[in-house]
Amino acid sequence: MQQLKTFEERFEYLKLQGIAFAETFGHDRYLNQMFYRSDKWKSVRDRVILRDEGCDLGMEGYEIVDAVIVHHINPITEQDILDDTPILYDLNNLICCSHNTHNAIHYGDAGLLPKAPIERKPFDTCPWRQIQNGR
Repeated sequence: MQQLKTFEERFEYLKLQGIAFAETFGHDRYLNQMFYRSDKWKSVRDRVILRDEGCDLGMEGYEIVDAVIVHHINPITEQDILDDTPILYDLNNLICCSHNTHNAIHYGDAGLLPKAPIERKPFDTCPWRQIQNGR
């Protein structure tokens, strides 16, 4: 993920093209709910949030202000949970995202993504000062 430098590139890499749960759990949601409530998962989740500094897709400037979702980059399967495979806890397979970004990844809707932070410049909110300062 770190090789992808923009938020948009990371989203394009992660999006699942609108086939939510097709490769993961379907009707067996109880398994992933048990997994996501485990102490082992909660510990790994905390490490990911600290690593990504609570930023959406780990991108500085995209701080998540509500609940943080830790997303598996490569989708996990029912069998992964049953076998407690290492991919479940692999920090290189995990990334922070907001609720809207998580939905955008699963449903392919880029309209849900946050807008890029505005780069501020001196006097950009005070046009009359630009004139006074010859800008």
